[in-house]
Amino acid sequence: MNNNDLQRLLDRLITEWENEVVEFKHAGNDYDTDRIGRYFSAMCNEANLRDIEGAWLVFGVDNKTRKVVGSDYRDDKERLQSLKMQMAENTEPSVTMRNIHVLHHADGRVVLFEIPSAPQGLPIAWKGHYYARSGESLTSLGLDKLDQIRAQSQETDWSIKIVTDARIDHLDPVAIGKARESYARKYSNRFSLDEIQSWSDIAFLDRSRLTIEGKITRAALLLLGKPESAFLLSPHPAQMTWKLEGAERAYEHFGLPFLLNSTALYQKIRNVQIRILPDNQLFPVEVSKYEQKIVLEALHNCIAHQDYTKNGRIIVTEYLDMLVFENEGSFYEGKPADYISGEKTPRRYRNAFLAQAMTELNMIDTMGYGIHEIHTRQAKRYFPLPDFDLQNGNSVKMTLHGKVVDPAYSKALMERADLTLPDIIALDHIQKKRSLPYDVVKRLRKKGLIEGRKPNLHISDKIAKATDSKADYIKTRSQDDTFYAKLVLDYLEKFKKASRKDINILLFDKLSNALDDEQKTNKIGALLTKLRRNGKIWNAGSRTKPEWRIAERKAE
Repeated sequence: MNNNDLQRLLDRLITEWENEVVEFKHAGNDYDTDRIGRYFSAMCNEANLRDIEGAWLVFGVDNKTRKVVGSDYRDDKERLQSLKMQMAENTEPSVTMRNIHVLHHADGRVVLFEIPSAPQGLPIAWKGHYYARSGESLTSLGLDKLDQIRAQSQETDWSIKIVTDARIDHLDPVAIGKARESYARKYSNRFSLDEIQSWSDIAFLDRSRLTIEGKITRAALLLLGKPESAFLLSPHPAQMTWKLEGAERAYEHFGLPFLLNSTALYQKIRNVQIRILPDNQLFPVEVSKYEQKIVLEALHNCIAHQDYTKNGRIIVTEYLDMLVFENEGSFYEGKPADYISGEKTPRRYRNAFLAQAMTELNMIDTMGYGIHEIHTRQAKRYFPLPDFDLQNGNSVKMTLHGKVVDPAYSKALMERADLTLPDIIALDHIQKKRSLPYDVVKRLRKKGLIEGRKPNLHISDKIAKATDSKADYIKTRSQDDTFYAKLVLDYLEKFKKASRKDINILLFDKLSNALDDEQKTNKIGALLTKLRRNGKIWNAGSRTKPEWRIAERKAE
């Protein structure tokens, strides 16, 4: 939104919105992040209860007079955007600001935080505590409101039902151990693995949203159940099937526990290295046919969104050059294209309880980023984007490509690091001979990305000329995340510790010049989060003043 759009939005918030879903603050530069987190939790939950898309926290406006007074809260853009990561790290399930807008008003700077509604059936906690609003006051989320949110999925959520005959010994001890490790990685800034290991099984399962007051749910059985415990879910089959089609044919069924067997299924897939040889380069680019993270993201999405009442199984079919994922049930909210940008947050889930448990175990996120992640990771590997088939309305089918379709597409992604995701999606349509709107074609043609006339458009083979020189190409081409991660780990090995400012100095000039400062800041934040969640580094400082260290040194 431009400044005029933000001005109209602020006027609307001042005159029309309810107290529980909009809050105005003077808010100086030192406004407490923990208090923002409590407001964030409260307003997510209140937006859910009012069945609206989201809420607003506004800094720089007096709450009583509703006049703009200005705010210097985090007037450095990098620090302001880092608040998104702080929200994501400390909320359960993990959720962050939709957007942070800055309005340059005649009477001062105004910061507008766009807060998403909590998904149906999933209240949002800040540091383990649920918050709400009572008029203009911040308060704890009472049992009545908590029950109201959770009850949103009680009647329709298959996964939340308690299996009365199930006991703790129907769960697989190895799967429970793996679940503890996953939970520890997700919450490494709050709990040590030793502390989590000291909890009883029942305490851990309740904490990770798999059981309810010690009672075994269908979600707990799906993710952690022993193979022989599948009868407790009858007549609903708890099964994933890998199927090989082509010159050779084979299949294998995978039952409980899904937490372990999703990886076992991935390991059945034949995953060779593929060599891509760009023009004017002596050495080929080598990528794996399928990336494990992408395959597991797709498979875990099938588990989370399967309509188990239809008594079907999840099927992964491997062809020579693609994987096809199929799960029962229609696409539950919206359509896949809505989620590609990463901006849409789903408000409802078919299996809300299961989705929340999988989030706690780091299997998925509940904010709609999965489809976005699959698209962006495929693009970084120079491969075609996934395709969705919803035609029959009774199942969702996703095709993941395992080979280059049009070399010109892969070349474009290699040589133009400045391509936006919408541009890449449009080029993917071109290589698959699909039509595009006139304005999109015009945009691609203006950028020198396509040639020909409709309907015979094709990706230009002269894309490299879009950069002024070989030096410009080197400056704009981004490196793999592994490259940046190694720089961070090498730095910490040598200097033992690093602040966020140190990391920024280390990486900023090495990131692609196609990224602006905000994008670079967000990329570094995401990289640090990934390293922390993977157990490579840990934060010995505070959330506002992190001090990063190598994880192995934590015990010292």
